[in-house]
Amino acid sequence: MEEMYDRYSGMVKAYLTRLSGSSELAEELTQETFYQAVRSIDRFDGRCSASTWLCGIAKHLYIDAVRRRKPTEPLPEDIPSGEDFAEKIVRKDQAMIAHRYLHSLEEPYREVFTLRTFCDLNHTQIAELFKKSESWSRVTYYRARQMLREAMEGNKNEKE
Repeated sequence: MEEMYDRYSGMVKAYLTRLSGSSELAEELTQETFYQAVRSIDRFDGRCSASTWLCGIAKHLYIDAVRRRKPTEPLPEDIPSGEDFAEKIVRKDQAMIAHRYLHSLEEPYREVFTLRTFCDLNHTQIAELFKKSESWSRVTYYRARQMLREAMEGNKNEKE
């Protein structure tokens, strides 16, 4: 299990960071993901990859955390500091705009796009996670990209 943690913890944390927008929550849920994986290792049958299995656990833990969270309780945020404060703010603002568009997508488009783009899962792994075909994963990812592109181009045209 230690080898699995060393190999996949970064990917799981990146996935959870993209889902939650909070590195603190992602770190906490990453630890919980591996704890749950240890508890249920006997149920891992190898029909999907370890990374797919771990992302599935992480996704369910994130959903549970969102359900338990009080509506008025904000998620913790990273506050930029240091010499490049302004640069970080600009990058963060641009990232927030992109994330707003991403979060406006309906499921499964948002999650497939996140898994493929930010977690670097291939279409076979995504298909396993959703219990769908690889072509379903490819089409869903393509459509998600198209929806994001159209939304961002529409916003750019509105500002001009």
